[in-house]
Amino acid sequence: MPLLVSDYNWQQTKTAVFISVPLRGVCVRDADVFCTENYLKVNFSPFLFEVFLYAPIDDENSKAKIGNDTIVFTLYKKEAAMWETLSVSVDKEMMQRIREKSILQAQKRAKEATEAKATARREDQKYALNVMMKIEEEERKKIEDMKEKERIKATKELEAWKECQRKAEEQKRIQREEKFCEQGKKIEEERHKLKHKSLTKISSSRNLATKGRDSENIFLEKLKEDSIPAPRSIGSIKINFTPRVFPTALRESQVAEEEEWLHKQAEARRALNTDIPELFDLKEEEKNPEWLKDKGNKLFATENYLAAINAYNLAIRLNNKIPLLYLNRAACHLKLKNLHKAIEDSSKALELLTPPVPDNANGRMKAYIRRGTAFCQLELYIEGLQDYEAALKIDPSNKIVQNDAEKIRKIIQGTEVKS
Repeated sequence: MPLLVSDYNWQQTKTAVFISVPLRGVCVRDADVFCTENYLKVNFSPFLFEVFLYAPIDDENSKAKIGNDTIVFTLYKKEAAMWETLSVSVDKEMMQRIREKSILQAQKRAKEATEAKATARREDQKYALNVMMKIEEEERKKIEDMKEKERIKATKELEAWKECQRKAEEQKRIQREEKFCEQGKKIEEERHKLKHKSLTKISSSRNLATKGRDSENIFLEKLKEDSIPAPRSIGSIKINFTPRVFPTALRESQVAEEEEWLHKQAEARRALNTDIPELFDLKEEEKNPEWLKDKGNKLFATENYLAAINAYNLAIRLNNKIPLLYLNRAACHLKLKNLHKAIEDSSKALELLTPPVPDNANGRMKAYIRRGTAFCQLELYIEGLQDYEAALKIDPSNKIVQNDAEKIRKIIQGTEVKS
C-alpha cells in the first residue's frame, strides 16, 4: 500500500498552476510521472502523489522539472481562470473512472504519435525514392546525350573518311586517264611513222616499172612483210575469285552442307535483326556478336567506356547468352561509377556461367570480384566480403584477392565498434 504525499505546495495564476512535490530522498530515476488533462500522478516507491485536477490543462505543453529532491510542475490551463482548489473531491468509483479514462487517452495519444511517426517516415522514404529516381533519370539522360554526341561525332568522322577516300579514288582515276592518254599519243606517233615509211617504200617500187611481173610480185611480198601492225594498247585484266566463308579450299569442302549451314545462319540473323534499327547501316561481318565484343574490348583499352558499352549492348541484343559480354560491360560500368548496373551485369554473368566447371572458373572469379567491388563502393561491405570470399574459394592462392578481403574485414570490424 503506497503512502500518499500530502506536504506539497501549489500556486496559480490565471493561465498556469505551479506544484512542488518533495521526493523524500528517493532517486530521480525511480520517479514515474503520468499526466493527462484532468489527472496527475507521481509514483516514487513507497510514496504516491495523485491529483484529480479542478479543470482541464494543456498536458502537451505542460512541464516537469526534477532536481534538489523536488519535482516542480508547470501546468498550463486550457481556460484562463482562477481555480477554487487544486483537486476536486470525488468518490472512489469516480476516481477509478478518471484513472481508466486517463490511461485510455494516453494510449490513444501514443498510438496516434506512433502512426504519425510511421506516416512521416513513409513520406520521407517516398520523397527520398523520388529524389533518387529523379537523379537516376537525369544521369540516364546525361548518358544518352553523351551517347548521341559520340554517335554524331563518329558519323561525322566516318563521313569525312569516306570523302577522303572518294577524293583519293578520283585522283587515282584522273592519273590513270592521263597515263592512258599519253600512251595513246605515243602509239599514234608510232603508227604515223610506220605509215610514212610504208608510203616511201611504195613510191620506190613504182620507179622500178621496167622489171617484170615476177620481180614486182616479189617486191610486193617483201613490202607486206615489212608492214608490221602497231602493238595493241596496254591494259589490266580483273580476275574475280569466288567468295568463300569457310577457310578450306573449294575442292576440299562439302558444298551442299556448307550452303545449307550458311542459309540457316542468314535466316536466323534476319529473323533476329528485323527489330534492331542500329544494324541497318552495319556490314555483314559487323553484325557478329564476337566482332562487336572485340570492338568493345579495343574501346575499353583506349578508355572510351561509353562507346565500349554501346558495342556490348548491341552484341547482347544479338546474343544474350554470352557471359563475357555482361562481364565486360560490368567493368565499363565500374569505371563510370554505374554501381547498380555493374552489380546487375555481374549477377547476370554468374547466372550464365553455370554449371561451375574449371573452364569457367576465371570468369566466375572476375564476376564475384567486380560485384564485390561495386558493393564496397556502395558501402555494403558485408555483401562485398561475401563475393570476395566466393572468389577466394575459386582461387585460394590469389594474394591480391586475399589482401582486399582482409581490408574489407577490417572496415566491417571498425564499423561495428563505432556502432
